Amino acid sequence: MIILVASVVLGTGVVIYGTSLFQSSGQQEAIATQGIKVWVNATDTTGVAWGAVGVRNTGDKLVSVDSIIVRGTSVPFTQWYADRNQTAVSTDNFQSQYIENDVDATGKMKDSATLTAYPGCPAAGATVLKIDFDGSAGSKKSLCLLQQSGPSALNPGERMIIYFKIANGLISPVDSGSASSVSVFAGKTGAPTSVTIGNF
Repeated sequence: MIILVASVVLGTGVVIYGTSLFQSSGQQEAIATQGIKVWVNATDTTGVAWGAVGVRNTGDKLVSVDSIIVRGTSVPFTQWYADRNQTAVSTDNFQSQYIENDVDATGKMKDSATLTAYPGCPAAGATVLKIDFDGSAGSKKSLCLLQQSGPSALNPGERMIIYFKIANGLISPVDSGSASSVSVFAGKTGAPTSVTIGNF
């Protein structure tokens, strides 16, 4: 009797282990990027430049977007401004043409002049960037992009929009209209994209 019970318990354990192993190996990490943009300030000779990208977790595992690389140079986390609020990062906003605004004396991109109300978004400042794609109190909610300090996590199916400040001088005004490589990675998943540099 003891041998029979032990064999049943052992067999059940093997089946559970095999099932969990199969499920783990069947899960994948994957991201998709949307609307990557890069802009350089046409009137600033120090090469003030910004970029924007939409990222969606298209896999079935939690991923952390941990690297944005422009022309072979990593953009530090403190120069990322991200919004992961799934209400604000709606399908409409995610698929919008990401817009640029002018920059202030420190090179930080300015908030949109007209903003649809965004309850709970902190006051404007160095750690907050507010962008409104429709420029009015329309249907598209404003983005409340907060300065990051590390990788940005996304659950399966979630989206976020990141605006990022590129190191001064990496892109200059004469680069406007030329192509630049931008790579967005979450661990080992991701790929470089060629982007035409605009100006603002």
